Amino acid sequence: MHSLNGRKIVVASHNAGKLREFSDLMAPFGFEAKSAKDYGLPEPEETGATFEENAYIKAFAAARATGLPALSDDSGLCVDALDGAPGVYTANWAEKEDGSRDFGMAMQRTEVAMQQVGATEPAQRSGRFVAVICLAFPDGEAEYYRGEVEGRLVWPPRGDLGFGYDPVFLPGGHDKTFGEMSAQEKHGWKPGEPDALSHRARAFQKFAEARLGTE
Repeated sequence: MHSLNGRKIVVASHNAGKLREFSDLMAPFGFEAKSAKDYGLPEPEETGATFEENAYIKAFAAARATGLPALSDDSGLCVDALDGAPGVYTANWAEKEDGSRDFGMAMQRTEVAMQQVGATEPAQRSGRFVAVICLAFPDGEAEYYRGEVEGRLVWPPRGDLGFGYDPVFLPGGHDKTFGEMSAQEKHGWKPGEPDALSHRARAFQKFAEARLGTE
């Protein structure tokens, strides 16, 4: 197993929302975490059929280009009534013709699809956010850490915090959507604290416990 003693790591993402969350999560551990964008790296094409495959594509590309260990995340929303869609295509559902992303449009698209299959009652609107973190090294070695959070989709969207599909996702046992939660409520976690809530924070917690010596 490769060491992380160098305390430098590349966050293989260009997504501003993810970078903020990773920055918050990495802060307690004393790592110098710069993004792939900071290094001027292009975004690799995500051609994988699973979250694990796409996470590896991003992490390994950054590790190979910088010579440093790289951490990436591939995540998505899996809706039961839509047979797990949008899944690995979660970001694609937000893509516009000009290449930009509009998550308001993506949430609307998801709602239309659910209406079309008759998923109108709360019990029919279950789903989960999934995040897979990949830690990759320049030689191709990789490790994976998966986090999930169950919940249901609401409509109309609620809250303007977070990013992506957060305003329509109500995590189980809570009365606020991710879009209505502060960053601390959604993914705040430090060693010794109760388990994290968000899918990304849960995946990171597993990574931290395995690789950063937390308990």
